[in-house]
Amino acid sequence: MPSLPSRPNLDHLKRQAKDLLRLYQSSDTSAFERFRTSLPIARHKSDQTIAEMQLRLHDAQSCVAREYGYTSWDELRTAVTVGRTDQPHLLHRWLMLAYGVAERNDQPHPAVAARMLAEAPQSLRPHALVACATGDTRTMRALGLFDSGAVKRAVEWRCPDCKETVAYPPLSAVTHSSLVRLPAFAAAIRQTVRELIAAGADPDERWVVAGYTLSALYGAAGKNHDVELTRILLDAGADPNDNESLYHSTEAPDSACTTLLLDRGARVEGSNALHHQLDRDGVERLQLLLSRCTDPNDAGSALGSPLLWAIRRRRSAAHVRALLDAGADPRARNPNGVSAYVQARRYGLEKVAALLEEHGAAESLSLADQFVAACACADEVVARDILGREPGLIQTLSPEQLRQLPNLAEAGNSDAVKLMVNLGWPIAVTGGDWKASALNLAVFRGDAALTRFLLEHGASWAEKHGYGDHATGTLSWASRNLPPGNGDWVGCAKALVDHGMPIPPKDEPFSDEVAEYLNERRNAS
Repeated sequence: MPSLPSRPNLDHLKRQAKDLLRLYQSSDTSAFERFRTSLPIARHKSDQTIAEMQLRLHDAQSCVAREYGYTSWDELRTAVTVGRTDQPHLLHRWLMLAYGVAERNDQPHPAVAARMLAEAPQSLRPHALVACATGDTRTMRALGLFDSGAVKRAVEWRCPDCKETVAYPPLSAVTHSSLVRLPAFAAAIRQTVRELIAAGADPDERWVVAGYTLSALYGAAGKNHDVELTRILLDAGADPNDNESLYHSTEAPDSACTTLLLDRGARVEGSNALHHQLDRDGVERLQLLLSRCTDPNDAGSALGSPLLWAIRRRRSAAHVRALLDAGADPRARNPNGVSAYVQARRYGLEKVAALLEEHGAAESLSLADQFVAACACADEVVARDILGREPGLIQTLSPEQLRQLPNLAEAGNSDAVKLMVNLGWPIAVTGGDWKASALNLAVFRGDAALTRFLLEHGASWAEKHGYGDHATGTLSWASRNLPPGNGDWVGCAKALVDHGMPIPPKDEPFSDEVAEYLNERRNAS
């Protein structure tokens, strides 16, 4: 494995990735071998298969990053950026890598933090938060963190540069550290938790950050998904009903933490855990939660019926069957009085609607809802027939019916969205989770074809979403934070610029691929 130079240059690393991509595109066997060795999706594949994969720049960047020992290009880029940090700001950057910044949705980078610590130990190790984050009990004892008073008092760091503060009680500083995900630190961090509890730390301790009450257990179960750490806290008396741990445990790659929390008395009702599980696929994990709750309708949830949530998330009939088998009310209605059956038809979920019919929840649809249902199924013949009989029907649709355009764009139902637009649907109507237009939602998903289609049919890059920004900001955030293989944000950028979006300033952040394209357009103008 090659080592980064002492002062790595990001532009040089970008050129390495571009050179690799050029070799690949010219069918160079050495490029195939590098991808086969370092890129997970190409592992054990033949040269011909790798050639047919049509790998892109982000794949070459990922390959280069892995060759240097990082799990992603984002980690490598972060490591290079951190390497340029001046001494006063070094500790602050390290804490951001170890803990992340929840209020900015900045994820931690434990591997980068570990490497940075190995390369600059004297600059970082003496600080109490670093000792907590790494499970360094020797330093923690030297700093008095196991003393009866200190064990319950927040450990704080205030950056002299940006004035941002990082503060955790010692126990939570340990359980929230992402370094527990690394084998080199996991055992020490778990042992530190045991020793802090023995010294008097409250296993159920909570503190407020950015308006949210968080617990030590949330760090273990909801953030780091560490089963052993979770077990230690529960054995010591942590309350599994902390309003965060069970909910966020559903985000883990397996159900181990969720099962442990349920076994120790975590209540499904009132936690919104059912809803959060329905934010993603996974019938077995949904069934696990349903098997431990007494009210599958979750009557106390502000999010409403889990059944309606499943339909909103366009989950499969198998998910809905699991809910119904557990006792969910097939006749549930949203606050506007719209039934689960009508919602299923509006979302084009015909199998779900048939299942609800089996449970006696069918009802007659208004002509407007028949039209919406036909559009959601991309049934142009039926939709045009209805519109032929009622030419002004779209103008009479309710706000909730009109929101199906962005809702279906959010769900990735491009055929339905295209049909609705072609039939004259108001294109800038907002909806989805963040009150966004279909264009913003298409850009967020990296759906370049739908982005271009919407722009060609009158959508504007300047359409605002619920966070007050427009498609430029959507492109910026999505291209940097979502998995690069999940969308074509360069294609979205091309469509937006072709249809009037000004080239953003050079310092506005985008993914490397999008930034490179925007620079080309900037230089060409």
